[in-house]
Amino acid sequence: MDLGERATLVSWVNSAALEGIALRELLAGFCTRLLAAGVPLSRAVLGVDTLHPTLDGYFFEWRPQQEEVRQVDYSRDQAAREVDRWRQSPFHRLHETGERSLRRRIESGEGLDEFPVIPELKADGVSDYFCLRHRFGNPSLGDIDAVYSSWTTRIPRGFTDDHIAALEALIPTLAVAVKAASYGQIARNLAETYLGRDIGRRVLAGEIDRGKAERIEAVVWFSDLASYTRITDTNPPDVIIPLLNDYAEAVVDAIHSMKGEVLKFIGDGVLALFRSPSNEESCRRALAAVLEARRRVAAVNERRAALNAPVTSVYLGLHLGEVFFGNIGSADRLDFTAVGPAVNETSRVVAMCRSLDQEVLVSADFAANSGDARARLISVGRYALRGVSRPQELFTLDPEVAS
Repeated sequence: MDLGERATLVSWVNSAALEGIALRELLAGFCTRLLAAGVPLSRAVLGVDTLHPTLDGYFFEWRPQQEEVRQVDYSRDQAAREVDRWRQSPFHRLHETGERSLRRRIESGEGLDEFPVIPELKADGVSDYFCLRHRFGNPSLGDIDAVYSSWTTRIPRGFTDDHIAALEALIPTLAVAVKAASYGQIARNLAETYLGRDIGRRVLAGEIDRGKAERIEAVVWFSDLASYTRITDTNPPDVIIPLLNDYAEAVVDAIHSMKGEVLKFIGDGVLALFRSPSNEESCRRALAAVLEARRRVAAVNERRAALNAPVTSVYLGLHLGEVFFGNIGSADRLDFTAVGPAVNETSRVVAMCRSLDQEVLVSADFAANSGDARARLISVGRYALRGVSRPQELFTLDPEVAS
């Protein structure tokens, strides 16, 4: 591989990184160009850690005969289970020693008793194995400190000195591009995890002006847990956190399944919105999410009861109205959320669940705009809601048609 071919590949990697190409496409493009330039690759693996609530990192595998790069997501639980395999890997050796590269000429028998992966590669016909670790200086994102990569060939006698020199010269450029792409993915992960899917995308798209709010018509969802105060008073914190996670997951997954947007957690409560081109569609999806949440909560209760863990139920209120949706707060601490009378009224609706002994209550405005779904609702009467000027008729799910 001559200097001109190397320069051409470096230029392509730089352009691809600036365009924001996905990691899978980046690795595929890099490898196919190396192969075309005469570097006889049979397999390439690229690994990078990430910041994600459930994922520890990603590995990407390229092979010339595969139609696309294979991506393997490693969960935190999986990484903990496979810690022994990690400690016996060439990548871990580089991590521990601080060295940048490691090579084993498998055809000559090197590494067969050293790393468990080497006999596996030999059985696959690999003759030479070369791996590298490109460390990030002063990592600022948790344990994300390096890009790992490995490169193999099946040709007799393995890589030549020129092949190794080309890999050593070119992979640092690839590592920089991988770092940029992975940090961009981390930003998206964190924004969508902590702010919500739609809001996270809005913030990253530049909707960060303080005080800028959109007036929208939406179904407002507010839910919280029954008997939460009693449960927290009678159980230690290491019991409460799993309880909150179990029920939050059931509720949030139900909301997301019907394209709702979770705005925030308020203690044991969840505030969410359902928006669509028509109010009827918003109400229909919100009501479907209620039914799904009840199904998921029942499954959570069954599983937790089998473990003798505390169980509860969810109180849930729905209202259709106008809200202000946007950035609210101080100059250096903003919250992208929804405010307005409709949000306040929804909180009053859900507060009535306890006194009326109903798990689900919806407002008259919601019921009136529910279309065919109105058949699932029955009135429970008119009530004065705290802070609301006029009595409101409230509705709940008809037990005969609610399933």
